[in-house]
Amino acid sequence: MKYFFVLGTNPALSIAELNSVIDLSHADLVSADFLICDINEIEPFLLMKKLGGTIKIGRILEELPANSHKELLDYIIKIAKGKQAKGAGGKFNFGFSSYGLGQFNKKDFGLKLKKSFSDQKISSRFVVSQEKTLSSVVVEMNKMINKGIEIILADFGGKTLVGETLAVQPFKDLSRRDFGRPARDDLSGMIPPKLAQIMINLANIEDADDLVLDPFCGSGTILGELLLAGHKNIFGLDISPKAIDDTKANISWIKELYAVENVKMKFLVKNVLSLSLVVKNNSVSAIITEPYLGPQRGMINFEVVIRDLESLYAGAINGFYQALKPGGRVVMVWPSFYGQRPINPNYNGFEMLNMLPKNLENSQFIKKNNRNSIIYGRPGQKVFREIIVLEKK
Repeated sequence: MKYFFVLGTNPALSIAELNSVIDLSHADLVSADFLICDINEIEPFLLMKKLGGTIKIGRILEELPANSHKELLDYIIKIAKGKQAKGAGGKFNFGFSSYGLGQFNKKDFGLKLKKSFSDQKISSRFVVSQEKTLSSVVVEMNKMINKGIEIILADFGGKTLVGETLAVQPFKDLSRRDFGRPARDDLSGMIPPKLAQIMINLANIEDADDLVLDPFCGSGTILGELLLAGHKNIFGLDISPKAIDDTKANISWIKELYAVENVKMKFLVKNVLSLSLVVKNNSVSAIITEPYLGPQRGMINFEVVIRDLESLYAGAINGFYQALKPGGRVVMVWPSFYGQRPINPNYNGFEMLNMLPKNLENSQFIKKNNRNSIIYGRPGQKVFREIIVLEKK
């Protein structure tokens, strides 16, 4: 079955995450943000809850000859009326999003579809946007998944792909977990829940009962997302007593809000360089963490900062090697300072993994650096996040 995935603002990271969760060996990139894939049947809503880097998931319904306007219009009317007939009545909202280079007269399609509904005395609303695509917010707010339809159009391989959106990113829930938690530390900075989800998926943890560690846990974002992903055995460390207090408050909030039960949790104020004193050798399945990234403000001597961070990270990674089971992974953020050399701590005993599938890594739409890691950030930032995945040899 052929599905599509609308990717987030960092396509490489979105694809790396998807590649850790589903089989992308039969996938193609239609554009920077639109991926199609032949895979076994999936449950889009459940998969979307798990993913941090995907905006929409849907199914490709048909492949029509390119530039066949009448055939395309007839098919659009057919699928929209079929979806409306299965609904519970009331106004039927519909809209279009196009991806790639294809030129589609969506206004013409929409007005003709609306007239077709009107001729049959069916109440409908044509949802439009000034952009080529409808946002996940527009799709959700207009109830286009359950009580309407978002029709997806894309040109690829000499054909017009027609699809239907089946799930969109749960933006309200993600915003609540980001901005609604009781303990926030905007001064120190906090990893976004979506990025935490991506890092968890990159860790490829096989068993929900496996011990997972965040040794720079901050306010507990990664630990909270681990709980929501179903992991039952988590351990958080931080050198700051305030960070551990914040973590406890936020984890208690997550547990109550989402009715999380039967989990084993431990939180300690501890320097990461003392990890061997609190964690048994070869006992941890994965370490997922955003460590201290260096000073973010003021006059910065970057070479000194980079050397200091390399020393800190090398010491931490040495402890990670002792704690991890063979084959265990470290998914870690390293800072990438604009205009400065890459940070390069010693990671002896580990292999740095390229998380992109072989069939997509050379796509024109994929940007990566010389060591096959992925840089995450917004234009204009001075400090970017480099997502590093290490596997214990």
